[in-house]
Amino acid sequence: MFTEPFMQRALLAALLLAPLCALLGVFVTARRLAFFSDTISHGALAGVALGFWWGLADPTLPMVGFSLLVAVAVLWLKENTELLTDTILAVVLSGSVSFGIILLSLLKGYRGEIQRYLFGDILAVSPQDVAWTVALFVVVGVGILARLSSLALLTASEEMAHVCGVPVQRLNYLFVLTLALVVAMSIHLLGIILVTSLLVIPPAAARSLSRNFRQHITLSVLVGLVGGLGGIMLSYQIDAPCGPTIVLTCIAMFLLSLAAGWLRSRRNAAQAS
Repeated sequence: MFTEPFMQRALLAALLLAPLCALLGVFVTARRLAFFSDTISHGALAGVALGFWWGLADPTLPMVGFSLLVAVAVLWLKENTELLTDTILAVVLSGSVSFGIILLSLLKGYRGEIQRYLFGDILAVSPQDVAWTVALFVVVGVGILARLSSLALLTASEEMAHVCGVPVQRLNYLFVLTLALVVAMSIHLLGIILVTSLLVIPPAAARSLSRNFRQHITLSVLVGLVGGLGGIMLSYQIDAPCGPTIVLTCIAMFLLSLAAGWLRSRRNAAQAS
């Protein structure tokens, strides 16, 4: 299994993208941005359709570009209108998905490619995709760790962050654009439909076991790493699609974390009594 080049590329992509999504997911879930990441991932469908419409063999660049455009549009509407955030997200999601579906309906011969982007096919990642993933992991990982204190303060309270001198607006834009970029690149791993799960499930599993913010980050990254690598190896053994297997592996770890958290609570209650 490990000697085959396509498996080596898949495992390397999962080794980098799954922990990165889990790290970002801590801030996404804490700031209640899960629907936002879902909007970005579904908006990427329009980017994929545009890439195929323009005759590109690999629509990754228009997919990433359209995801970034969706992220900026949501922030701009939030800052310049009186609409509620969930209303903005619903409008942008439905509009971008409808635009993508109309374009795809006009195209012929791309049904297999579209399914690959919808449901993911990490076993088909190319060496170029791996190179982009390595660059993304290094840049985003270093950037988050360098601004970890500011991001944590921003997550806790935007007002407090502003008082403490944190450039709130600039950091919000940087975080949202980074999230859009990571989500777009992770579509190769899980597909448009499932990619948000890798941002939400690992932090949710880690929350049941962590006692502070740093533990939450560490455990979330660990769950994402084990879920990504374990899901790929399990899918290879049982001959199942990689994306759903990765998600179900993370779900299994989430259920185990709930059980462990419940047992710890019972033990603490017994000791206290």
